[in-house]
Amino acid sequence: MEKKYTSMERVLTTMNMGEPDKVPLFLMCTHYCAKFLDMSVKEYFSKPINVARGQLALLKKLNNDCLNPLYSAAHEYAAFGSEVIYSEEGPPNAGEPIIKNFDDILKLQLPDVKNCKVLGDCLETISILRSEVGTQVPITGSVLSPFSLPILQLGFSKYIELIYEKPELLEHLIKINEMFCTEWANLQLKAGATFITFVDSTSVSSIIPKSIYLKTGFPSAKRTIPTIKSDVAIATSSASSVSILEEILEAGIKAVLVSHTDDLASVKKKVNKRATLLGNLNGIEMCKWNGAEAESNVKDAIRKAGAGGGFILCDSLGDIPYQVSEDILFEISESVNKWGRYPLNWR
Repeated sequence: MEKKYTSMERVLTTMNMGEPDKVPLFLMCTHYCAKFLDMSVKEYFSKPINVARGQLALLKKLNNDCLNPLYSAAHEYAAFGSEVIYSEEGPPNAGEPIIKNFDDILKLQLPDVKNCKVLGDCLETISILRSEVGTQVPITGSVLSPFSLPILQLGFSKYIELIYEKPELLEHLIKINEMFCTEWANLQLKAGATFITFVDSTSVSSIIPKSIYLKTGFPSAKRTIPTIKSDVAIATSSASSVSILEEILEAGIKAVLVSHTDDLASVKKKVNKRATLLGNLNGIEMCKWNGAEAESNVKDAIRKAGAGGGFILCDSLGDIPYQVSEDILFEISESVNKWGRYPLNWR
């Protein structure tokens, strides 16, 4: 008789490079879930119970294998004193940079993470979800990497200037962010999260030369990731991380969100069971897919990376755009049930 897996068992088996009953599905919806409750994005994020209800609706409607109670990067950054700006059909945006000039870096204070209202709402959501699903479903936590958070703190152009012109101030800022990242990640785990996603969009070679990353972001990742008390996945905002793949693995990353610009089969061969792969459906193109295209893309991803376990189907950004049809998400879910059953004899 075929074993019936819970989502937690399915994901853990996959993370251990085994083949469960089927390929796990992570539809990483954040603001998208406001649709399920017929709420505006702003109203949706106004109460922890709303976000919890939205995630539970996603679980029920689409047989998702994880809960993703992330609010937004803007909410995380708000702990430093910024504001959250809401959009009607997209994720919340961050307010103005809080660091206006480089001298402000020396005045920057570590947020009171335990007593921050905006972070507390996210922790409450995680706790609600854990009480609802117990150990049946994994819950993802999320942190901005200490190397990527300064994009919000300073703005992109000023941050690049800091990297090249003020290395001592850069190191000071990154150290503050490392302390914040560690505390914030571990509080999410204490609240009930299963693992943490380390969002590090600045690290990729399309943003900054690898030679600079090796002197800045990479040492920070090696210091920070071991302080997080769970397995850690890395997401690079749909950008290719292939050029720094060995460094990512050396830093202790256990799962990699693969860009839609990369070939899954090639990345799987390079990683060779050293980490689980997630990906790599193109979330932007997904907005225009019909049912047949959704099925074809799901089948292709599973064909390239599903054999032998170690693969979770996901979009390449880690956040489904608001403009994607719910019918397409349903088609993705149905296609996983159809083509993702182990053993993958259809290949």
